[in-house]
Amino acid sequence: MSTVSDAAQRFKESSIGSVLEENSSAALVLPGLLLWSMFMLLPMVYIFILSLTNAQPANLFVGDNRLLGLVPLGEADFIGLENYIELLFSIQAANDIQSGAYGAVFDLFLSDPVAVFNYSFWNSFLVTWAFVIVSVTGKVLLGIAIAMIMTGNRVRGKRYLRGVIIMPMGVPVIFSILVWRAVFSGAQFGLMNQLLLNIGVIDQAINWFYDDRWLAFSTYVVTEMWLAYPFMVLITVSALQNVNGDLLDAAEVDGAGFFSRMRHVILPSIRRPVMFGTILTSAASFQQFLIPFVFGTGAPNDQNQLLLLYAYVEAFSGNKSLYGKGAAISLTVLFFIGMFMWVAVKRGNLAEEAGEV
Repeated sequence: MSTVSDAAQRFKESSIGSVLEENSSAALVLPGLLLWSMFMLLPMVYIFILSLTNAQPANLFVGDNRLLGLVPLGEADFIGLENYIELLFSIQAANDIQSGAYGAVFDLFLSDPVAVFNYSFWNSFLVTWAFVIVSVTGKVLLGIAIAMIMTGNRVRGKRYLRGVIIMPMGVPVIFSILVWRAVFSGAQFGLMNQLLLNIGVIDQAINWFYDDRWLAFSTYVVTEMWLAYPFMVLITVSALQNVNGDLLDAAEVDGAGFFSRMRHVILPSIRRPVMFGTILTSAASFQQFLIPFVFGTGAPNDQNQLLLLYAYVEAFSGNKSLYGKGAAISLTVLFFIGMFMWVAVKRGNLAEEAGEV
């Protein structure tokens, strides 16, 4: 009777075993690569194919045409880059480009540059960038400030304070967003309206989501900061614990004040962990969907539609259901996120420190 050890020895001596032994690193990576291909690569390929078609419910789920026998392609027609052209350019400019009238596009650009581009997409693009810049800046500054307080020598009850501060991470995201929606309710009993009315800042209730686009935008930023600042706090606290205490003591002996120690000792020491956390939270902000969706689908008048919400509206909302265009928007968002993260990693020299370059 053969034992487990005998079977293992025979497998090791076989051709398959020798191949695996010679390529042990590849064998270890293979399971993860297969999972990544199944749940990431194949869906991305499918989305890319859809972005080159006029896919919609009327033609996508008709017939038995399937990609790799798994996902439907139906009777959708291949239209090339039309979805991308219509996404980036206005209807008039897109029609001229598709018909080869590039001179007309150039003339339109000279007469009215704004008329060349698709206002809905570029407005969403700029609003998303503004949202990322403002919210991430607030999250990083707030995270550093709270981390400095939590690691201070004069602070008591740090253990309990830490639990309270990171509490938002333990609350379901949709529940937190609904709570903030109630806080900014346009009704007079809304918490923010009640506070401002009681202290005399306003004399009537404000409809935070519909009165003004920048008021609505500010509610997005505040909610996003609330959801994500605990992550930056944890990153910064961990980084502060590795700051060289001898350098701080030497700087204090030399007469350096708090701000001088912060600028020349603390910030250089925590720069890389904070940069890493900033990149991650920036990527998460780029992908924010629930906040504008719950707060009024980009109200007022779709002026605050972030990119993912814009893709959702184009692909699934109302009578449009343009799956191909929604796929094109998703891939465009993915491209911009990838470019941002690549530039941030390069500028922050994070790859060099990790020994990857």
